[in-house]
Amino acid sequence: MNTGVICGVRVSHNRASVEEIELAGERDSRTIMETLLTRDGITESFAIQTCNRSEAYVVADGAVAGRRALASFAPDVRDGAVVDMSHEESLRHLLRVATGLESLVLGEDQILGQFKRAIEVARGIGALGPMLEAGVTKAIHVGERARSETSINEGAVSIGSAAVRLAGQSVGLNGRKALVIGAGEMGSLVAESLASTNISEVVIANRTIENAESIAETINSPAYAVSLDSLTEVITEASIIMTATGYGKYLIEPTDIDGAGETFIIDLAQPRNVHPATADIENAIVQDIDALESITKETEASRQAAAREVDAMIDEEFDRLLESYKRQRADEAISEMYEAAEHVKRREVETALEKLEKQGTLTDNQRETVSSMADTLINQLLAAPTKSLRDAAAEDDWTTIQTAMTLFDPNFGGDTPQPDRPDDIPRAAERGDISGDDLPDDVPNHIAEKVSDG
Repeated sequence: MNTGVICGVRVSHNRASVEEIELAGERDSRTIMETLLTRDGITESFAIQTCNRSEAYVVADGAVAGRRALASFAPDVRDGAVVDMSHEESLRHLLRVATGLESLVLGEDQILGQFKRAIEVARGIGALGPMLEAGVTKAIHVGERARSETSINEGAVSIGSAAVRLAGQSVGLNGRKALVIGAGEMGSLVAESLASTNISEVVIANRTIENAESIAETINSPAYAVSLDSLTEVITEASIIMTATGYGKYLIEPTDIDGAGETFIIDLAQPRNVHPATADIENAIVQDIDALESITKETEASRQAAAREVDAMIDEEFDRLLESYKRQRADEAISEMYEAAEHVKRREVETALEKLEKQGTLTDNQRETVSSMADTLINQLLAAPTKSLRDAAAEDDWTTIQTAMTLFDPNFGGDTPQPDRPDDIPRAAERGDISGDDLPDDVPNHIAEKVSDG
């Protein structure tokens, strides 16, 4: 049942530096999710990492268990850069991320694709359950709505195109040779943006040269591909260098560009591809994602009206998401209540019919009358509890719902125990939600004794 609590944590460009985001993202999202699932009280997990954010979410038995599990997410990042999120904060933030409102470039499209890939990784390892599945699915829905119904991504400015614009403003692009290191989504965006300028030639370097060749063949500019093994040979020939790989080490060292003349470098990679000391080399200008702020501010100003529309859309969809959680929880509690009642009804009707048979042969009509009477009694007796559970869900009264789930467990009184099912009654008693006097008559003795002893 969806009675867990969602907790989240994030390290992003809004509060953290590039170095801090890099520290938070030292483990890949798959490893983060798998690790979180091993923590006590955690039933679901989700993580997303991009060049300007690293975030993780869990579904826990309670907020304390959730915060405990996420405490080791970014242990080496200063407290001010790590943001903890409560249940509703986490859900709302997921919607904002997918719509691009939390992106460095307001409304950029790339984040939606990154979000979808993170979901596929999570599904692939079984990290998503009913709560986070509903949350991330809603986020994708809102992200797609924002892009189709508003102008939030008008002009389609990406981090890659913003980097090219910064290079143009800083040193100019006309007639220069550019080197793009990395042939993934970001590298492809950078290469395409460069090809739309007056750049003379684009070189794409990548570990898998076939991927680099594919980009070189499709962009509208003179271009060719090289492998990373040939990187040092082409670095000195380029006056503009942009890195965008997921390679876990420095690909450009200070010695690689020493004496190469004026070189403008933007490191878009996470973790970084350019050694920090490279900025100390004469005639070298080294920038990272933080330097794109001036470019992104221009975009943000032009998209504020659309951002307000998206905010209103998020409010609307967020309320729908919360309502769906409430309906699901109430419906599951009601379903278990009726299942438990049906279990008792079948047993008691069978007992009654056996006794009546001993008193004389029963007709089919008489059997039907007994069964119909039992159904009517159940429906009438459960009508009020059903309404109470729906009201409890609407009022966020989860204690009432959880108590109902334990009291109406359909396995109570059954002949076959379920060892893999949590023994919720004693736990509920420990929390003070129920007492021995609250238990139905057919609760097994060993359970009743645990509650009474508590």
